[in-house]
Amino acid sequence: MIWHQKEIRLPAVQRGFHLITDLIEAQLPELEDIKVGIAHVFIKHTSASLTINEDADPTVRQDFESHFNQMVPENASYYRHTSEGPDDMPAHLKAAILGSSVTVPITNGKFNLGTWQGIYLCEHRNHASKRWIVVTLNGSN
Repeated sequence: MIWHQKEIRLPAVQRGFHLITDLIEAQLPELEDIKVGIAHVFIKHTSASLTINEDADPTVRQDFESHFNQMVPENASYYRHTSEGPDDMPAHLKAAILGSSVTVPITNGKFNLGTWQGIYLCEHRNHASKRWIVVTLNGSN
């Protein structure tokens, strides 16, 4: 049984939904050693999230951002946590809705995602810094 864990620093990106599948795979040469396994990807932040969804049409990413901005608006009068700016509390809510981790099967040294699936970094802050993820690989060769 193989276990490997690695922290990966993602580049700072603008607010929105960003595909990071290739970036993660490029940082994990250890994937090649796993014939059958699981990758658990966890983000170490409370104002960004991870999800898996369509990776082919860029309008999906735009629609995600539009929908979440309408569903969780800035400057809502009932927010109490406002000291870090109008995008902070909505960022926490969006992250809670989408979640802080995804799990992906590994088959023959690669992520075994569907034809149109990719891993997204969902950046919910207007001026975010680089983000950290932890990837834990488990499997057999």
